[in-house]
Order: sequence, then C-alpha cells, then structure tokens
Amino acid sequence: MKRILFLIFMGVLAQSAWAQSVSESTIAKREARQGMVVKEWNTPVGAKQAFLDHVTTYDSLGRKIEEIEYASYGQKSRVVSEYPANSDVTAKVTREIEYNDRDKVIRIRKFEYYSDGTKKRQLNYYPNGKLESVKEYEYIAK
Repeated sequence: MKRILFLIFMGVLAQSAWAQSVSESTIAKREARQGMVVKEWNTPVGAKQAFLDHVTTYDSLGRKIEEIEYASYGQKSRVVSEYPANSDVTAKVTREIEYNDRDKVIRIRKFEYYSDGTKKRQLNYYPNGKLESVKEYEYIAK
C-alpha cells in the first residue's frame, strides 16, 4: 500500500514539474513574439512569384490574436483568438471566432481548461449561438 501511494505521489510530482517546464517554455516563446507579425510566403514549383499564404499576428504579450489564411483569390479564412480580460502572458485562449472568405462568422469555439492548464473541452457554436458540437479531451499517462 505504501508503495502504491509513493508511486502515485511521484507521478503527481512529475506531472507538476512537467506542467511547470511547459509553462516556462510557453512564456519564453510568447516573450519572443511580442507584437510580431509573421508572414508565410509560398512559391509553387515552376512559378516565378511567391504568394502570401498565411499571416499570424501576436499581441503585446506574445499571444496569437489573429491568423489569416490566403488563397489565389485572396483571404480564404480568418481566426481571431480572445483571452480573458486583464490577463497575463500565461493566459489560455478562451474563444476563437472563425470567419470565411467574405469575412462572415462561420464558427465560434469556446475552450475550457483543467487546473493544470490542459484543455478540458472545446465547444463549437454556429454564428447564431446554437451549439454545434463538443470536443472532450482525455489525457492518459503511460
């Protein structure tokens, strides 16, 4: 019995240390992206000119706030990410709004997280607010 309790304790301790290192890594990445705009260019084989493929915009805290995907005809889709008001660099995205090529809302995603920061649930809504689907996340340690 003592051995089982010890193993459980060690597993929780290891998971806690892993979560802390992931958090520090995330913070470091976000600090490097503060206020950044990343443009991705694509050049098809045989073509002479590149075209804009993606544009990702980060806020002053280094969190992704917008991602636009382009096609040959222009904007293909756009996703805007929202975070809790007055949150810091460690905050997780709470809502994403997806737009189509005509900049009309086609889907709204809301996220819920466990206390350790891992995703718990993603709720997908139609633009009219009606629930479309729910995605649950399950984490199984080996």
